[in-house]
Amino acid sequence: MPAWPPGEQPRVRLLKQGALALSDAELLAVCLGSGDGRHDGVTFARLLLREFGGLRALLHAPPAHLGRVRGLGPAKIALLKAVVGLAKRHAEAAFIDRPLLSDTAAVRYFLQQRLAGYEREVFACLFLDTRHHLIGFETLFFGSVDRASVHPREVLKQALSCNAAAVVLAHNHPSGNAEPSPSDVRLTEELRTLLVQIDIRVLDHVVVGHGVTVSLAERGLI
Repeated sequence: MPAWPPGEQPRVRLLKQGALALSDAELLAVCLGSGDGRHDGVTFARLLLREFGGLRALLHAPPAHLGRVRGLGPAKIALLKAVVGLAKRHAEAAFIDRPLLSDTAAVRYFLQQRLAGYEREVFACLFLDTRHHLIGFETLFFGSVDRASVHPREVLKQALSCNAAAVVLAHNHPSGNAEPSPSDVRLTEELRTLLVQIDIRVLDHVVVGHGVTVSLAERGLI
């Protein structure tokens, strides 16, 4: 273990200065609690980030893949998956009891947490009540690495089942590029036209990339 100067240990700095004061490797080391028997916690964390290509790829890697790394046993792997699970629940809690449109940053954070980890395209909906409070979040369609077939009738059925008054559409781009495609725009208009006939508004369609989201509503495309 390195001989950290007094007050410089990552755990101490985290408590005194907050998470922003620590690097990804230092935060990861705090979570893991120890190294791999050959390296201290921070060095081990740096090696993991290098091997997996970054924090996102590491946290979303399948347990079987993680288990092939020396020093990552079931306890540490479970801890990493728990971190991801807590982040998702934290994101949802940010707007669960208030109108979604009052905090678009929280909505984007939530969608980023829920959709960015998939290696294939996923289409989902946030279903809202008349006051734009969240009724539920549903992943409706799974596709390939660059396309998900969306069936408008199924979106309609789910919206009616939830008794939704409004929806926010969302899907990810596994490539990482969140720019909406022409087919994304066409699908949005098709769903908007269908849902408005039964008094359900499409408030937005958010495309999720790697660390970035794009709102079609903000682009004036809805």
